[in-house]
Amino acid sequence: MAHSIAHHGAGAQAPPAIRRIGLADLREALSRGVDDFLATPTQLVFLALIYPVVGLLAARLAWGGNAFHLIYPLVMGFALLGPVGAIGLYEISRRREAGEATSWLDAIKVLRSPAILSVLALGMVLVGIFVAWLLVAQAIYDAAFPAMRHASLGALLRDVIDTPEGRWMILAGNAVGLVFAAVVLAISVVAFPLMLDRQAGVGEAVATSLRAVMANPGTMLAWGLMVLAGFVLGCLPLFVGLAVVMPILGHATWHLYRRLLEAP
Repeated sequence: MAHSIAHHGAGAQAPPAIRRIGLADLREALSRGVDDFLATPTQLVFLALIYPVVGLLAARLAWGGNAFHLIYPLVMGFALLGPVGAIGLYEISRRREAGEATSWLDAIKVLRSPAILSVLALGMVLVGIFVAWLLVAQAIYDAAFPAMRHASLGALLRDVIDTPEGRWMILAGNAVGLVFAAVVLAISVVAFPLMLDRQAGVGEAVATSLRAVMANPGTMLAWGLMVLAGFVLGCLPLFVGLAVVMPILGHATWHLYRRLLEAP
């Protein structure tokens, strides 16, 4: 059972109270995310046109620019932008929660939200983190292979597997990538739903998200690993799996937000 943590302040409006949650809450959030997805099956069409195309375009960009080493960082880096792409899904889950009829069009109606400017502002922060991740990934590659540019994907894979430099690059890249992912999780896990639900400002939303993570470090670590595993599995069949994985995770994030924060 979730336990709440009370907060008291001198301001006119107290910050949102945070609950302590456990693995059972994560399972419940995922279960409700699946229910939301199944209840709005047209979401499959809507997202199947976005995530696979974006992933394939990213891979094609890296391929055409003789930057094979950036294909993996580009694909995995899109997970950093997942919270922005899920804002329409939060709106669908909110409407279902209120007993309203829903369709994939509700994902577009979220653009009319009074909080959309705050959402876009935090979204730009995530875009900046995404760009910083790509720059760091390039720097790690340059450090591993300072005088080399691989002419083919096969040549890169051989050096990654067969050389100490390549293995170091993979270890360092994944370790740094996890740091970037942890930062995004910490600042956004409840921030976007909070802004849409209560029209909170960016500062309040990010601070609340950080408090939620600090109050539930083990559970939030487990959630982050679940999101990462889902994203990896979704990428395997040419990114088509993301059309199912990402909506479920997006809906589940809304229900996780509901379990992390006390009702106003």
